[in-house]
Amino acid sequence: MLFNSVQFYAFFLVISVLYFVCTHKIKKNLYSRLLLLVASLFFYACWNPAYLLLILTSVVITWLSGLLMEKTDLSGANPLLKKKLILAGSLTINLLILFFFKYYGFFSDSVQFVCAKAGLQPKIPAFSVLLPVGISFYTFQALGYSIDVYRGTIKAEHNFITYALFVTFFPQLVAGPIERSGNLLPQFKVDHTFDYDRVVDGLKLMAYGMFKKVVVAGQLAKYVDKAYADIAGSSGTAIAIATVFFAFQILCDFSGYSDIAIGAAKVLGFNLMRNFERPYFSKSIAEFWRRWHISLSTWFKDYVYIPLGGSRCSTARCCFNLFVTFLISGLWHGAAFHFVLWGALHGLYQVFGVLTKPLRATFLRKVHIISEDGKTKRWWQFVQAAFTFALVCLAWIFFRASTTAEALLALKKVFFAPKEIIQSVTGLLNGTLGFGEGFFRPYTLGLKKITLLSCVLYIAVIAVISFITRNRNGRELIKEKPLPVRWFLYYAVVASVFYFMVDAGLFEAAEFIYFQF
Repeated sequence: MLFNSVQFYAFFLVISVLYFVCTHKIKKNLYSRLLLLVASLFFYACWNPAYLLLILTSVVITWLSGLLMEKTDLSGANPLLKKKLILAGSLTINLLILFFFKYYGFFSDSVQFVCAKAGLQPKIPAFSVLLPVGISFYTFQALGYSIDVYRGTIKAEHNFITYALFVTFFPQLVAGPIERSGNLLPQFKVDHTFDYDRVVDGLKLMAYGMFKKVVVAGQLAKYVDKAYADIAGSSGTAIAIATVFFAFQILCDFSGYSDIAIGAAKVLGFNLMRNFERPYFSKSIAEFWRRWHISLSTWFKDYVYIPLGGSRCSTARCCFNLFVTFLISGLWHGAAFHFVLWGALHGLYQVFGVLTKPLRATFLRKVHIISEDGKTKRWWQFVQAAFTFALVCLAWIFFRASTTAEALLALKKVFFAPKEIIQSVTGLLNGTLGFGEGFFRPYTLGLKKITLLSCVLYIAVIAVISFITRNRNGRELIKEKPLPVRWFLYYAVVASVFYFMVDAGLFEAAEFIYFQF
């Protein structure tokens, strides 16, 4: 049941009505929680009912581990060692489940490849299993709870229904945001009655998320998929354009999902954490990761990077911690070497940034780009943002390509794109190439010119909206506009979403990119 499907909105309408009736009439929090838990399990079962057992196994193990750690704290005798053993057990079982379903095939193929190079032929059992949707997300959320209880950040949750709902809450179950127990768990312990302003605000956020997914990401995907389906036959310029388009496609696809998730939760009265904050306005890779997939970035920071030593150590150790964290992040995104290379590349970006920071700061002060009081000239900030975006796009090639070989081929072609552009412009100036089909042929990939130009327009719209709302909530800005303007904007968003849903097939919703992780 996809967020961009008619089925989901029928489901969401029914659950919302039942929930508000429950909280208004019955006024017993247990029943409203039970309703949401049943709805969440049904939502997950729509993909594969068999995998309900899997998610419930994770729920039971992490819930019991929290209770056991709390009991150990109260028992007194050497509690730290016992707590460590309980936590280790919870982590091990959950990570083994994740490993088997997501990484076993990758691991066995890698071992066989290495052994073949060494002249060995080991017999490794082969298993073919369907990756459970959202397993990386709910596993990390559940493990975050176990670690928080171990650290004493939160108390163990005694009510199983409340804890099960925390892990399975349907708005953020499949692709986040990966919530912290300290934020979300307490919200299930109070009833959220109907509030008109809150519900309307949530619906607006959901509508904007649908616009980003269905209209922008959906149309950009047409060009991106065409280019990356035939990297060898596409020009370097087309691959470069497709990579930039993909940067915005994945942003609108995933932030669109997050907006729908946060909006749906808001309708019901729950506040989920913000997951994106205009990442392509970042002036460094470090800043990019503070703005991109914030729930995952902070999870890795708190539960991997800081336990490794963080930045409170030698420069060499800090660089090692950064690189390992991003290497794991790459592997989390996909069981394939090109995802690992994507993570490694971002790790190298970060390490280079740490090592060169003093030199860069000194140089920029000497050329008066940075003043003595630490202010950076505005034009240089634009240069930083453009350079950061270029580095991010370069890494996206490894993320989007199907294999490492394809990624390297795409990268090679992109480096020759400037030469192709110069040749096209030269042909246009000397008259050997007309400003029409001949000029656009290397870039259209057999699609209509309007497809290419409309993609540029969609990106421009998203960029302008992001710029306008950089300091204020966009929904609050719209509220200040005259009534006809507000309703025109609402109508334009809803009408465009409906148009493209019908165009693609009203009951044929496209999956979100991050569902594969």
